[in-house]
Amino acid sequence: MTTLRHAMMLATLGLLAACDAHNRTSPDAGHIDCMARAMYFESNWSSRDGMIAVGSVVMNRVESSEFPGSVCGVVEQKGQFAPGVMSRKLQGPAVPLVKEAAASVLRGERHPLVGDAQFFHSAGYSAPYNNMHYVLATGGNAFYEKRRPEEVTQSAPPAPLEGLTGTSS
Repeated sequence: MTTLRHAMMLATLGLLAACDAHNRTSPDAGHIDCMARAMYFESNWSSRDGMIAVGSVVMNRVESSEFPGSVCGVVEQKGQFAPGVMSRKLQGPAVPLVKEAAASVLRGERHPLVGDAQFFHSAGYSAPYNNMHYVLATGGNAFYEKRRPEEVTQSAPPAPLEGLTGTSS
């Protein structure tokens, strides 16, 4: 009887491990939707690089103790993303591309130049702050890290750069 119990426990543990591995490689639909919404409304689906960069910022925030610990928690945070990001409708021919990019970021793809950046703004906006270290401009946005003023070495957005991310992963 105990041998049968041990066999059942081992089988159950194996199934749980398989489910965990599947969850790490197959993002759930809710997280894909939240990530896609941030990408769609913040990058205006202007370029894949812009979408992947926005997604990279979302993931940097998820991994930070200063922000909510989930994709939807970060995207739903009041005043952080475009108004209506969670309530407006995703529509148009770009939606499948946005969802592919969202799933790719959730599987681990990151924009190679975003690094630790947790913030971005429209590329045309000129901020009056001295603590913004810019790392990238792409997809109509400028991405930056907040640093102590003496550590800022790139105080203006660099020239826009496109074409660094793949078409899928």
